[in-house]
Amino acid sequence: MAVIALAQLMVILDGTIVNIALPSAQRALGMSDADRQWVITAYTLAFGGLLLLGGRIADLVGRKRTFVIGLAGFAAASALGGAAAGPGMLFAARALQGAFAAVLAPSALSLLTTTFTDPKERARAFGVYGALAGGGSAVGLIVGGLLTEYLNWRWSLYVNVPIALAALLGAAAFLRDRSGRRGGHLDVPGALLGCGGLVALVYGFSEAEPRGWTSPSVLTPLMAGVILLAAFVWWQSRAASPLLPLRIVKDRVRAGSLATMGLATIGMFGVFLFLTYYLQVVLGYPPVRTGLAFVPISAGIVIGATQIAARLLPRTAPRTLMSSGMVLAAVGMVLLSSLTVHAQYVPHVLPALLLLGLGMGLTFMPVYATATVGVPAQDAGVASAVLNTVQQMGASLGTVLLNTIATGATSRYVHSHLHDPAHGGATLNEGMVHGFSVAYWCSAGVLLLAALVAGLTVRHKTPKHAGNDAPA
Repeated sequence: MAVIALAQLMVILDGTIVNIALPSAQRALGMSDADRQWVITAYTLAFGGLLLLGGRIADLVGRKRTFVIGLAGFAAASALGGAAAGPGMLFAARALQGAFAAVLAPSALSLLTTTFTDPKERARAFGVYGALAGGGSAVGLIVGGLLTEYLNWRWSLYVNVPIALAALLGAAAFLRDRSGRRGGHLDVPGALLGCGGLVALVYGFSEAEPRGWTSPSVLTPLMAGVILLAAFVWWQSRAASPLLPLRIVKDRVRAGSLATMGLATIGMFGVFLFLTYYLQVVLGYPPVRTGLAFVPISAGIVIGATQIAARLLPRTAPRTLMSSGMVLAAVGMVLLSSLTVHAQYVPHVLPALLLLGLGMGLTFMPVYATATVGVPAQDAGVASAVLNTVQQMGASLGTVLLNTIATGATSRYVHSHLHDPAHGGATLNEGMVHGFSVAYWCSAGVLLLAALVAGLTVRHKTPKHAGNDAPA
């Protein structure tokens, strides 16, 4: 469990750890404002686009083998990025990180799925995994702030090397797995269609913020992504050895868990972006203090996933935990919507973060456990990859959509309230907070929709036996 947890933490951390270090990296490497987004986008493109392929490779080659390859490659790519002498080298290293993460993440989750089959052990294991999956992004902001302020931005990448080395030593000593599928074949057309469609969608979402939704640079990849994914689904129904067997996503409970995860990440991931700007720009927090301000949400996730959900899941319907968690998170969003430019952290921000953390912990843990239960051993890797893909796509889409909503509301507010140019700074801050408030209300609505979806679709109790990793 510790070995898998280390690997998962490393993958999730790198989604946000570079965010706070980005201004320093931009100055050090002479990046333009237009190019700096590629430090983030290069990682998300490779990670989100290659997850399905990485999951199927894990099933064919063997999950322990791909786990080790992913760890080693991620460490090497991180070292390359930390030593970057220019923007191009950093972009390439981030893309390599994403590619190896796409192999590592589904391998880790499928190893967890097939190793822990006893209901109580499984609940505890997925409690830890759910806590890391939900809280890793917040931890990334904390660690990124500390490393940037007290060392330098390069350590936000170098830090992965010792983590990966520790996980590699643990993998050699403790992990056990079958060798892979004999006679299995990789669905090359499916890989091209599926990965191409996902890359196109992630790229379209990433370009929507700087270019606008009506830009051809946004609409073209989004339309291409939809067409490629439609062709992918058609091909999977006919392929002899499909990349993604459709039986995995046709199961009602699994589909409901995937939909809940997608909606939850759409609603949640804007929080980290908006609160980072609110704390730094409006309240004037330095990077370290901003990172530490997210500790309560991480603590709430850990408590919700490991101490509440993991204890209740063996005897409670998963939908009860998921729906309750999403309602709690929605209440936290509503509290955030009442923030003003003069709000204080403890009375106004802290209660919302605790509720959000508890809600995420209560939701993510049973989603991971339910979406992967009952999957045949030979499909565990790709099933894990589907769940990771849904989470990644939800995070990308949610960040872009909510940021678009917030930016539009801010512009309208400033345009209607800016009467005296001498007070432009105050009006801009008020407009920013107003935009965030509108986005928080939208997030609350999405989270309530997630609660409804979970309640209507995940209509069974946790199976008493998760199934073993039988040879394919």
